[in-house]
Amino acid sequence: MGCGSSVAIDTRRLTPEVTAKIPSPALTMKAAILIQRWYRRYIARLEMRQRYTWNIFQSIEYAGEQDQLQLSSFFSFMLDNFTQLSGNGPVVNPQTDRARLTNHEQIIVPESYNGPRLTFPLTVSQTDALLTAFKNQQQLHGRFVLQLLQETKKLLRQMPNVVYFSTPYAKEITICGDLHGRLDDLLLIFYKNGLPSAETPYVFNGDFVDRGKKSVEILILLFAYLLLYPDHMHLNRGNHEDHIMNLRYGFTKEVMQKYKTHGRDILKLIQEVFSLLPLATVIDNKVLVVHGGISDVTDLDFLRSIERHKVKSAMRFPRCTPEHTQVARSSRAPLWSRPESPLCDSRRSEGKTTKKRHCHITRQGSGSSSSSSSSSLMCSPRGSLHPCLTPHPCPSASMPSLTDAFQAPFLDSFSALLVPLPSREEVEWKQVVDLLWSDPKSQPGCRPNTFRGGGCYFGPDVTRRLLEKHALSLLIRSHECKREGYELCHDGQVITIFSASNYYEEGSNRGAYIKLGQELVPRFFQYQVSHTTRKLTLMQRVRVGEGSAVRALQEKLFAHRSELMAAFQHYDTSNSGCISVSEWAVVVESVLRMDLPWRTLRPRLARLAPDGMVEYQSCFEDMGPGQPIPQVSPNFAETLYRYRTDLEIIFNIIDKDHSGQISTEEFRQTWRLFSAHLGVEVDNKAIDDLARTMDFNKDGSIDFNEFLEAFRVVHKLDSKDQQEC
Repeated sequence: MGCGSSVAIDTRRLTPEVTAKIPSPALTMKAAILIQRWYRRYIARLEMRQRYTWNIFQSIEYAGEQDQLQLSSFFSFMLDNFTQLSGNGPVVNPQTDRARLTNHEQIIVPESYNGPRLTFPLTVSQTDALLTAFKNQQQLHGRFVLQLLQETKKLLRQMPNVVYFSTPYAKEITICGDLHGRLDDLLLIFYKNGLPSAETPYVFNGDFVDRGKKSVEILILLFAYLLLYPDHMHLNRGNHEDHIMNLRYGFTKEVMQKYKTHGRDILKLIQEVFSLLPLATVIDNKVLVVHGGISDVTDLDFLRSIERHKVKSAMRFPRCTPEHTQVARSSRAPLWSRPESPLCDSRRSEGKTTKKRHCHITRQGSGSSSSSSSSSLMCSPRGSLHPCLTPHPCPSASMPSLTDAFQAPFLDSFSALLVPLPSREEVEWKQVVDLLWSDPKSQPGCRPNTFRGGGCYFGPDVTRRLLEKHALSLLIRSHECKREGYELCHDGQVITIFSASNYYEEGSNRGAYIKLGQELVPRFFQYQVSHTTRKLTLMQRVRVGEGSAVRALQEKLFAHRSELMAAFQHYDTSNSGCISVSEWAVVVESVLRMDLPWRTLRPRLARLAPDGMVEYQSCFEDMGPGQPIPQVSPNFAETLYRYRTDLEIIFNIIDKDHSGQISTEEFRQTWRLFSAHLGVEVDNKAIDDLARTMDFNKDGSIDFNEFLEAFRVVHKLDSKDQQEC
């Protein structure tokens, strides 16, 4: 019997007993409706679980970015001053450094090297060789990487801040969003859409690096095609094309692991190349392409005139010079600091009324400036790092002590009292930050981006005004992961495009790219790199993503255990170990400040008692330390858990040769600097004891990777969880 054939049943030949068992059409319809309702409820529940999983991933990601922004001044201080202050680093000669970077021809390539060998100008056969090599897990030799970067730097120097070009006649231009080191996504785009060429022009809209493991390969390919087709390959700068971001999110580490000999020189050259990337692209004078977004003071005419290479990092505030260090008390603040000023819009007043507020850790360093300012440090708008909200003063040229020099740039209350007039560099920096960090929101107006901590939220009215001012019709941006790879907002005038699939977890999201023809009507193409998800059912995919998100959230809870326990016990007046669900949700939100549906998440995070109250200590039962060190007190250990990533960044700054080893004295300085900045009181003896403990072979150095491994959260999965996995 063929598939799809039907059989007619002659009910006259059936017995009454059999006939009675055949459902009537009404019963059949009722059963179908019931099945349909069940299926819809089933899909709705899965969709709800996918949404809160997505919210967890996004909240954790933005919390990390906010932490990075809040510590950006500290990292800048270390990058600028640690070597000189510690007295153990080489004196850098810029001329010698520049000569070393340009003499790449003197680097000898061994005969055993069988990877691509580049000559310039590049040819199509060489870019094809690069593609083949990277598909086969081969690595480009450091000499050719340096040479490629030098050629890219020369080309980018000639490019304007805002690149204008037209779509080719009878052809389309392809616009891609964030790639974040995911080479498989880039290769899939090239496979589906074609390699860059005069017939297939591209715009890549920033965030090429970090998070993924193939950032180096992506940069090499993009820069190679830029050199091969400079009129048909366009690269915008993203907020991750930033050497301070690269310290936290993996690109610095990736370069040093892949190029142990020439890694430092490669990183220096990449930093210069990143600062030269164009800030925006305009297609056919109608479509604006920027990485993050805009603000109500974004001005394309002004952007065309800035010196973008001076903004090495959007996270480093411009240096003040004596010429413009005119300090004014808050009682007679200059025009630019007033709400009506075009340089400081309503974000100041809106920032003050932001509903969600958070408390800074009180900095308890020595000196009167610290103690006098601690009261005003206790509460400020979350992520209030925008210069319009917290202008940062210039550190004194004479640094009397390490602590004073370290603290001065980070005292928000001191910044509020001393308001320097803005230099042109500060105004330029502000415009760049808004382009790289901002996000669209449905509410009108422009206000601080409290979720990320940098840039702003811009509403549909802000979009409309900018497009009308410059006779544009569409804004295309990236910067935000979207489940479908793209999203339209502001009545279709803003499109978000994101090209890294599986960004949070395998199966978490699709990637996408846009094709624009001469009519400038966007066409969306979605894809998903898949290694295992095709073998999983929808329920299994949801469980995998949900499990990963919940584990990450449990680590957050564990890292804030003492704060949470103190808040839980405040509500637990009878010392029963239980509080209500609403009280539990209030406490978790007030401590973690992640704006998540805690009541919905509670079954995955905490256990209920028979009376329906939450046994709050159950939040921490499934987690424990990786390799606990007996000499470390529980409170000190929790601090190390919480700031593990930040300590790793500081270590990477100090570990100039990236040997993985740090001296015990450097370790002491690292922790003392960081604890002073955080205001965490740690006994010097505890630090010394920890340093001696970690020096396993007593050679005066510490394997910092082993140290970090000791302060890692381990999940204790019970048998039920293991069966589900």
